[in-house]
Amino acid sequence: MDKPNITAGKATIGNIVDILAQDFGDKVGMAYHDLGLSKTFKELREIFDSVAKGLMAMGIERGEKVAIWANNVPEWIYTHYGSARMGAVLVTVNTNYRSSELEYLLQQSDTTTLILIGGVRQPDEYLKVLDKVCPTISRSQPGKISCEKLPFLKNVIYLGKEKLPGMYSWDDMLEMGKAISDRELKERLDSLEPDDVINMQYTSGTTGFPKGVMLTHTNVVGNALSMAERMDLGAKDTVCIPVPFFHCFGCVIGTLTCMVSAATMAPVVSFTAPGVMRTVEGLECTSILGVPTMFIAEFEEMDKKGYNVSSLRTGVMAGSTCPIELMKRVIADMGAKEMTIVYGQTESSPGITQTLRDDSLELKTSTVGKALPNVEVKIVDPLTGEELPPNVQGELCSRGYHVMKGYYKMPEATTKAIDADKWLHTGDLATMDENGYCKITGRIKDMIIRGGENIYPREIEEFLYTLPKIKDIQVVGVASEKYGEEVAAFITVKPGENVTKDEVLAFCKDQISFHKIPQHIYFVDEYPTTASGKIQKYKLREMAQQDLGTR
Repeated sequence: MDKPNITAGKATIGNIVDILAQDFGDKVGMAYHDLGLSKTFKELREIFDSVAKGLMAMGIERGEKVAIWANNVPEWIYTHYGSARMGAVLVTVNTNYRSSELEYLLQQSDTTTLILIGGVRQPDEYLKVLDKVCPTISRSQPGKISCEKLPFLKNVIYLGKEKLPGMYSWDDMLEMGKAISDRELKERLDSLEPDDVINMQYTSGTTGFPKGVMLTHTNVVGNALSMAERMDLGAKDTVCIPVPFFHCFGCVIGTLTCMVSAATMAPVVSFTAPGVMRTVEGLECTSILGVPTMFIAEFEEMDKKGYNVSSLRTGVMAGSTCPIELMKRVIADMGAKEMTIVYGQTESSPGITQTLRDDSLELKTSTVGKALPNVEVKIVDPLTGEELPPNVQGELCSRGYHVMKGYYKMPEATTKAIDADKWLHTGDLATMDENGYCKITGRIKDMIIRGGENIYPREIEEFLYTLPKIKDIQVVGVASEKYGEEVAAFITVKPGENVTKDEVLAFCKDQISFHKIPQHIYFVDEYPTTASGKIQKYKLREMAQQDLGTR
């Protein structure tokens, strides 16, 4: 047997852990190459259960919120599946968050328990941030935190060996769990339903206040099964996961897709191109995940030093627009001929569409594939809501098992996102051809309107990406007194190359319409991104506006 027998809509995440331990118990389920750590599926269940019992011993009930703030350490996986086995809702915390953002998330989510690591950049950075948000912790008894701003918060669990005032250590929590019997845990596990909310992820906040997306077992298990099927993942596969766990990409397309297919998950604790390459080579990974900026960095590393990546077969590139030339190189130089593109968002668990393994290069580089099984997709006029014919641009909407239960404590925002007929409105502009293949043409809010002409940044980005010296390109609209908006381009240049503004303008001349040629060109070393790798275009707009205002 190459794949577990899991039925979408019938299984909870906890049930899947049991199926793997029973049918694939001696197979390695998790391997960290750089940590020299590996666990079989049977060993993983034992760890997950010890975590589940620890949380139960702390008095955490089904549906209670447990937040985790850490990078891709093993304890993240243990918490993810341990909490799922005892029915707590796992709230994922962005590793880039600072005090105001952390306070907002813990407050808005009604989190009772926070699990955190010392820091990602500095050993104590997260502890300093938490102390700023809730200074009473250090004067409290573990489990009896009293914080005016965070009335629900009672427990903090520290992922470190040292004992800190007011906090449990990870080992304390595991020790407490020994008081919970196997029978008590089984009763809790058996009480859980596939439609229970089990995961809450906060939208990355590229605009506005983050919203808590409520995802159920059915949402994420069904989505993972469909994406695993599109990649033909099974027990034979090992998946390199350098994308952050706190994001749907990491915890659903990453670890859960492995779990539903009995593939080995091979995480990277914090993304570095050498770390990814060592993992792929050392564990002979057959699949690799990443956003475009990660793949660009990996190719720079491969160009400097040879790596054997011949084991690679498939994977997922997602998170932001995938440049055509980059995808060609993933297939040609990495050898991942069955690489797929996934399009979606946190609100859809996250996958909506995916390319097929054997799709042509043309389809893989110009579309985001077709709807996943049991997922509906339509393109509508953003103003009238009327469904549009093939190849006409409009807003992409989706309906099915994968659509979130809603935004936590935000009924108005939920109603705005999901209409009365249960269609999720993505806010993305797209076209769909006669065969169901979709092209994402931009965000409705990213569309540039210059003198009455609609301009789509994606089109200009793809064109400028063909200029050989350009490494990456991001296009935004900036305010203009004369035209309403003008096009601004932020360009990163390949190492050792030099590009001038005049070269870019000359390249554009007579190849794209005059109104699409960038009026403002900026050369930058890197882009502002969220921790999941999404480029924050609103920050680029702010940078351009600030520069223009100064001038």
